[in-house]
Amino acid sequence: MTSTTTTVDAGRLAVPGGELYHEVRGSGPLVLVIGQPMTAEPFTPLAELLAADHTVVTYDPHGLGRSTVEDPSLPVTPEVQADDLALLVAHLGGGPADVVASSGGAVTGLALAARHPQLVRTLVAHEPPVCDLLPDAAHVRAVTDGIVEAFEQHGSGAAWGGFVALVVHDGELTGPSVPPAAWSPPGPADGAAGDTAPPQPPEPSAKQQADDALFFLRMLKPFTRYAPDEAALRSGGPRVLVGVGATSGAGVAVRSARALADRLGVTPTVFPGDHGGFMADPQGFAAVLRPLLADPS
Repeated sequence: MTSTTTTVDAGRLAVPGGELYHEVRGSGPLVLVIGQPMTAEPFTPLAELLAADHTVVTYDPHGLGRSTVEDPSLPVTPEVQADDLALLVAHLGGGPADVVASSGGAVTGLALAARHPQLVRTLVAHEPPVCDLLPDAAHVRAVTDGIVEAFEQHGSGAAWGGFVALVVHDGELTGPSVPPAAWSPPGPADGAAGDTAPPQPPEPSAKQQADDALFFLRMLKPFTRYAPDEAALRSGGPRVLVGVGATSGAGVAVRSARALADRLGVTPTVFPGDHGGFMADPQGFAAVLRPLLADPS
């Protein structure tokens, strides 16, 4: 099925500590398509496809993008974001909703299913980085600490390099902290002639800088160290499915997802692509999703 451009109803919802920006497309059964730290935009192609027969909601998570936060010094935890989504579902008609969630959004989805089971019918948790389930969890914690330190000492570019290396790293992590090449301050390009400086990326906006600070200082640790409520997730309430990317290799997100699936006694659902498969192949991703959302068993 190909996507068509649908009408987007954008809105804002007051929640404790801030305001949520959200977009609604299509009509039919309610489905939330969420990520974190991704905002609504990367999910647009997938949302357009699903909107052919669903009411699809995307959003900017607490304090990020067009959403706001009143006190950026407070932690933003999976529980905070789960309670935000519970209010959003109630605002949109009460659900229950299907939840298609990726990365940190999948951690939020796990918290939502555990805290507000009456609001979730099916949760598809695609590669949630619940890293404390891993045998090398202590090392992953140390790497995460290094990413936060990289942000504090060297800024956003350094921290994003370390974060991407952590999430998609192939094989076992071996260093004591973030690899230096991932977070060293940028220098002259190799082979630059004379004193000519290489082109520099545009200075991030004040909002982007604030978003980066919120993510690295207030979100990263609570999300990567979240302990799923396994008893609640196995209690017979929402149907919980775990997704993995066909080409995700051995990054911590896909390893965490497989560990979670094993704990919950479910077989991982394989989606096309890697950790960002919903962006690279939204049609293939939607083709795997549709039977999952159509089957209530």
